[in-house]
Amino acid sequence: MLRRAHGPLRSLEKRLGHRFSHPALLEEALTHRSFAFEVGDGSNYERLEFLGDSVLGLLAAEWLYRRFPEYPEGELAKLKSRLVSEPMLAPFSRQLGLGETMRLGVGEERSGGCNKPSLLADALEAVIGALFLDGGLKAARRLVDEFLESALESENRARPYDAKSVLQEVAQARGWDLPEYRDVEESGPDHRKTFAVECWLRGEAVGYGRGRSKKLAQQAAAARALEAVESDDWQGSA
Repeated sequence: MLRRAHGPLRSLEKRLGHRFSHPALLEEALTHRSFAFEVGDGSNYERLEFLGDSVLGLLAAEWLYRRFPEYPEGELAKLKSRLVSEPMLAPFSRQLGLGETMRLGVGEERSGGCNKPSLLADALEAVIGALFLDGGLKAARRLVDEFLESALESENRARPYDAKSVLQEVAQARGWDLPEYRDVEESGPDHRKTFAVECWLRGEAVGYGRGRSKKLAQQAAAARALEAVESDDWQGSA
């Protein structure tokens, strides 16, 4: 008979939106090698992390391909690299409470392992691997999509400058008409809407951005437009 998850793991299952048919997979995904060494069991999250990293890469590539149909391959690759990086993975792992449920050796626990960004990121990838093995791509995609939405919002918020203001200054300095921002799409329930915006400059759509607010979407679109304007091969049609 299959063993069901209890206590903290059951609460984690609820946050993951998936009830494991094989809870041992989730337990393994949260087991650091320091704990496995202390109890004399070689089972730890490293193999699942290896698998989860590949699953995350596939699902992130698919998500970006569908989400940004106007982005060329190079831009998709750069954005994917930023979104699936440790600085993005670790906060989301912490938000899920993975650090609180990880099984660590005594020394690792005393050194604050449950809060180390590298361990948190590894554990999230391992959990994605466990979800894939237990529930297939559908189960893994549910969590990965949620993570990517959160990471993209963080990416937009973390921009070190006001992209709209900078783009406006560039346009004025070059004698162009000011950028225009056009709403493209509004999706999702009222409490979690996502907005898509195009930035038009010199007669064409130069930047595309998405965000949880129109302001964030416009900033993202302006940032992409700046990248296009600063490239050597863009002149605009006007």
